[in-house]
Amino acid sequence: MTQYETVIGLEIHIQLNTNSKIFCSCKADSWGDPPNTNICPVCTGQPGVLPVPNQAVIEKGALLASALHSEVLPVSYFDRKNYFYPDLPKGYQISQYDIAIGKGGYVDLPLEDGSTRQVRIEKLHIEEDAGKTVHKPGRRLLDFNRCGVPLVEMVTSPDLRSADEAAAFIHYLRKLARWIGVSDADMEKGKMRFDANVSIREKGATILNPKTEIKNMNSIEHGREAMNAEISRQIKEVEAGGTIKSWTLDWNEETKTLSKMRSKETEADYRYFKEPDLLAVTLNEERIQELLDSLPELPQAREERFIKEHQLSIKEAQLLTSDRALSDYFEELLEIYGGKAKTAANWLINDLLGLVNDLDIPIKELFLTPDKMAQIIKLVDEGIINTSTGKDLVRKVQEQSKDPAAIVDDEGLAQLTDSGAIEGLCQEVIDANPDQAAQFKSGKGGVIGWLIGQVMAKSGGKADPQAVREILQKLLN
Repeated sequence: MTQYETVIGLEIHIQLNTNSKIFCSCKADSWGDPPNTNICPVCTGQPGVLPVPNQAVIEKGALLASALHSEVLPVSYFDRKNYFYPDLPKGYQISQYDIAIGKGGYVDLPLEDGSTRQVRIEKLHIEEDAGKTVHKPGRRLLDFNRCGVPLVEMVTSPDLRSADEAAAFIHYLRKLARWIGVSDADMEKGKMRFDANVSIREKGATILNPKTEIKNMNSIEHGREAMNAEISRQIKEVEAGGTIKSWTLDWNEETKTLSKMRSKETEADYRYFKEPDLLAVTLNEERIQELLDSLPELPQAREERFIKEHQLSIKEAQLLTSDRALSDYFEELLEIYGGKAKTAANWLINDLLGLVNDLDIPIKELFLTPDKMAQIIKLVDEGIINTSTGKDLVRKVQEQSKDPAAIVDDEGLAQLTDSGAIEGLCQEVIDANPDQAAQFKSGKGGVIGWLIGQVMAKSGGKADPQAVREILQKLLN
């Protein structure tokens, strides 16, 4: 049976988080606004108007290019990409073609087996978005709010070998865009979307066979489903003696089916030429260096450092670099706490992340700052409160907006460490539960956990669990 290899390249659009659009002063983010309320003669292509480039778009595009190891060109150009859709009012899109803001680039994508896949960047350029077509029964409605919204389009080489690898790449790119602060990359709001070029070939072959393009996916999981469906379809088609034609496909998320939209355009169809209404885009060497210097430590580098410097597991390091705010919180906590990195990591992963998810607020807005979290961990380390009380304290500090020590004092949460008092509680539990005491004495050691729980309940959760265990064992033996 013939073995096939999948070949995938991605075309990704990322909306830059500028205040205004790329060539006019209209608000860039129209999510939730009524249709056609953030438009002007420039972004709707009225006669006699001229575009004016937004400097913030140029610089954010250059920053993303730098983070992807692309060469930022000091001089680039805008071009006209000609095509005719109802939601493209000018009849062309202002984009970049042969001399764009970024040249080359790559991502070293970590794979599940511990290896990496280098994904090369073929193109990285800035462009304006088109509008949106809304299909209703018997009519077609147009919303031009998105016209002129600034985008970075990135095209990868066909270096990905499965739908899972493609999904992992999209995950990483979304994290990177948020990490360096150039985009929200919110896929539900259309601020990041992607097309997938999919083909198959026999294992060991080096040729590139005809590909199909799955358009406008704004969900990583739905994109994975669509790519897997197309891979299966192509294999069946080839094995049945058919050939793959270069179609543009649409994925229906509800029915989980692909449908043909049109034959795939080629670059010649777009009749690119230099945009006559705009001068060259220029970034002097000094400004390019300032942008490079402003890049933070990137997520992959920080993940590797956490593993090497702090002896965290790969999974722990990945979780703590899944979001820059969380990663920065961890670093600040470590500096204040001064204890073991593993301990701090466990508190964040097991307790802080649950709190943030439940409250659904940004980490930076928490009352529970790294300083207050460090205080809680130190209270546990010093034996002033037990671990269970410490976990409760995480939420209480956030809910009550009070310092940890103040809550411990106000609520009398300090750990009961007096051995005489603990021994009295243990004896009470043994006397009240003779059957369980007898089971322990007969060799059923597991029952000790139940007895410890009874003592902890009697103490209001304040007894030292280790001391309880030791005293119970002494009394029962």
